[in-house]
Amino acid sequence: METQVEQGESLARSAFLLAFDLRKEKLTQGGELGYLLRAATLAELLLAGNLADESGKARALTAPAAEPGSLRAVVWEQISNSPPRSWRRWVQKDSGKAVRMVRDELAAARMISVERRRILLFSVERITPRKAYLSRRLAERVSRAIRGGQPVGHLDEDVRILAALATAARLKTVVHSWRETRLRRNRIQQLSAPVEPIATALRKSVEAAKSAYGEG
Repeated sequence: METQVEQGESLARSAFLLAFDLRKEKLTQGGELGYLLRAATLAELLLAGNLADESGKARALTAPAAEPGSLRAVVWEQISNSPPRSWRRWVQKDSGKAVRMVRDELAAARMISVERRRILLFSVERITPRKAYLSRRLAERVSRAIRGGQPVGHLDEDVRILAALATAARLKTVVHSWRETRLRRNRIQQLSAPVEPIATALRKSVEAAKSAYGEG
């Protein structure tokens, strides 16, 4: 039976698990992982009616029923305490902190294990999924959503949004090449429609970061 990763699992947690490259036994995406997690959280808030798009800017509406201190609660509080700003601003803000928050949530839920050690003067962290099959299954479902075979309207909402955001972020576990993404442009536009301003903000944020790194 295909369900969300776990009952009640957040899109950000699912995106974190989706970012595991099981063959290389490590997280992909480097510095842009936080952008993906923030975008996933923004998408949840937009779809739930907690946020609205106002001429390309995020505006807070009603507070979410979120656990205090969770990424969802933190993101909504940031937006609600600020004048309307661009989605790109909220995708990029505190992105490193977003990775640590979701990591800690998943570790507390025993979905991942986190091993820390020191090598000379540096602290090294190894993150391992406790249920690798969940990452594998999720990657398979998101890959199928991107590559077609089922009408977009028939996809589960979580898979549809993860597919849209994964392509915007060029997530290597499901997006094999930029050329493939261009070839599937129409499909990706359909997937992204419910969260279009967030997907666009994520794509531009990742493109800018990769350009700065010299990755093109």
